[in-house]
Amino acid sequence: MGKDKKASGSGSGSKGGKDAGKDAGKDAGKASKGAQSINVRHILCEKHGKKEEALAKIRDGADFGAVAREYSEDKARTGGSLGWKQKGTLDPEFEKVAFALETSSTSSPKIGEVKTQFGYHIIMVEGKK
Repeated sequence: MGKDKKASGSGSGSKGGKDAGKDAGKDAGKASKGAQSINVRHILCEKHGKKEEALAKIRDGADFGAVAREYSEDKARTGGSLGWKQKGTLDPEFEKVAFALETSSTSSPKIGEVKTQFGYHIIMVEGKK
């Protein structure tokens, strides 16, 4: 129960209202199955070794956004932000990992990894709806 209160308290503060609590309860029960869109960040590296360097920095406590600006090799260099993405609009392997992740923050990210045709990705999700 502590997790549910924390999740609904952090995401519903500015929009508030009686529906916010209801939605948080639904999302907590369904986790990744209920989300139709995610606010996602990633770090894309061509080489496995470079991805491992980035992972090591994140695991040592570095901010995800800062590591993304330093290591990511795509257009998402602004902290790795891809913004809000709808289910069905991302690479299928990337999407499977991203939609399964718990939401987190750049200072304390819960990350996933996947290799796609584009390279090696380190993924974190900041929000779901």
